[in-house]
Amino acid sequence: MTLHKANTEQLHELLYQALETELGGEQVYKAAISCAKNADLKKEWEGYLEETLTHQQVLKSIFEELALDPAKQTPGRQVLKQIASALVKAMDLAKQAGDPKAAELVASECVILAETKDHLNWQLIGLVGEQSKDKKLAALLKQAHDAVAPDEGHHLYHTQGWSRELWIQSLGFPAVLPPPEEQKQVETPIGASRAEQQRSKLL
Repeated sequence: MTLHKANTEQLHELLYQALETELGGEQVYKAAISCAKNADLKKEWEGYLEETLTHQQVLKSIFEELALDPAKQTPGRQVLKQIASALVKAMDLAKQAGDPKAAELVASECVILAETKDHLNWQLIGLVGEQSKDKKLAALLKQAHDAVAPDEGHHLYHTQGWSRELWIQSLGFPAVLPPPEEQKQVETPIGASRAEQQRSKLL
């Protein structure tokens, strides 16, 4: 593998966006938990919220090491703040509509949207950790990535499973709850695909 020099300005932007995504994720999970009707799903999201708070601290440690100001606002951060606010508002609107099951579905989809960006952030942080010529920076980012990435895969793929099965249930078909992703402890795209393929055996 050829090592490369990272674009420092864009790396910093990625880190600012990653922090904002985790801060927004805290608000998204609080709203989602308030929409959860399934007890297992609510417990799952409560765990994800705790992990999200830990991820915030991991990023703040990176900021400290790199002498970055965690309060600095960038255009990318402003966009992500708006997106998180919109996701929370969407869940509030769904709750106000008076159908708890529909609100739970909306919440699952909002979490998927938030976690898709979160997952991408950490993929990119891991890539810099693998490919940067700067050994100190590479070690710092790789350690952070390795600590957080399994959680992010868990958050995204498990919630996708929950959303799919809740939708299937709402359509009047047999659903696997908790979903196969939950039962198989999926953390990767391949694992998620295999779990979904095996769902019929779990009905």
